[in-house]
Amino acid sequence: MKRYNYRAKDKKTGKMVKGSIQADNERLAGRLIVEQDLIPDSVVEEGANNPLAKFASRITTKDRIMFTRQLATLIGAGLPLSASLRTVVEQTENRGMKAIGEEILAAAESGKSLYEAFSAHPNVFNGVYLALIQAGEKSGTLDIALKRLSDQEEKDAAMISKIRGALVYPGIILVVIIAVLLFMMFVVVPQVRSLYEDMGEELPTITQVLSNMTDFVAQFWWLLLAGIVGGFAGLFVFVKKTKTGRRIADAFKIHVPIFGGLFRKLYVSRFARTAEMLLSTGVPMVDSITIAINAVSNTVVEAEYTKSIELLKGGKTLSEALADREYMLPLVPQMAGIGEESGKIDEMLGKAAKVYEDELYNQINSISTMIEPILMVIMAGLIGVVVGGTLLPIYSLVNSVSA
Repeated sequence: MKRYNYRAKDKKTGKMVKGSIQADNERLAGRLIVEQDLIPDSVVEEGANNPLAKFASRITTKDRIMFTRQLATLIGAGLPLSASLRTVVEQTENRGMKAIGEEILAAAESGKSLYEAFSAHPNVFNGVYLALIQAGEKSGTLDIALKRLSDQEEKDAAMISKIRGALVYPGIILVVIIAVLLFMMFVVVPQVRSLYEDMGEELPTITQVLSNMTDFVAQFWWLLLAGIVGGFAGLFVFVKKTKTGRRIADAFKIHVPIFGGLFRKLYVSRFARTAEMLLSTGVPMVDSITIAINAVSNTVVEAEYTKSIELLKGGKTLSEALADREYMLPLVPQMAGIGEESGKIDEMLGKAAKVYEDELYNQINSISTMIEPILMVIMAGLIGVVVGGTLLPIYSLVNSVSA
């Protein structure tokens, strides 16, 4: 449901009143207003004409984690489902999450299962989320399933935050490099050229090249800017909106030097951790592995892992089905085999995920540390070229004048 703000005339008093109402669409909202003995004057969807309101209602991972953890805590404390949902909705600050919570509450109070209520919002709650809720409802362990969900989402968010954090310092260095180069080219190089022109001397080759580059950028900056923006926009649309682009980007991630191994461990740990959660909550093996594969979020890896589904349906064990899969790191099928012998497949998959998560953390730190000196060397080389094309000609000119 959506929330609509309305302005209407009260039939009894004749006064104009304002309020808000929930409905599936604007026409239904108008009908509900009329049923309250009001004559609608205007009915507008909340935030429809306010970009800031839409931004404020954007649901983040943090909002979803807080909603899930609070719901798990209240259900675990013994509160009825409706009371738990109502309390969580009242405590939710994000407008978007609050609106969805109200819809889930309304659906639950109308007799729908929690799984059905959450399923109405696939853009917010993915397949893993829905499967765990369904399994938790069936097994009577809904609070445990919700807690596991929030724990896993916190781990995923922490991992993404660590990757982004590792790229912050190199990013700052890159910005400094660009800023220094622009300053040298647009401030120092023109002054050197002017000095040589006043002296009637010919510019050295390297300085002339830098001068020509400066003139080109100054004259066609708009063309370069349009090309850069257009290129990135086109690449974004190609990757996000086309299957071919997504497949190429996903293949690049797992094959690019240095970072390819990082992505493979990320996908394997995500697969193993998701499968562990689902299996431990009682989701059947084939369903668990299918959902875990979809949670990987890489089309190339998913296509390869999906081959194991038919093997499972054909009677193969999980360790056998995963053993020969490309992009599947060896520890996962090995630990699955141990789990099959001990009857603790979910636990063993969790341990495999933990190993690769720890390796991932260490590699991220190592790569971050390694990138910094590489960028410093690149910066020193580029600035050295520019300095060589500006200061050395000045020294040469001074020497020629003094001679």
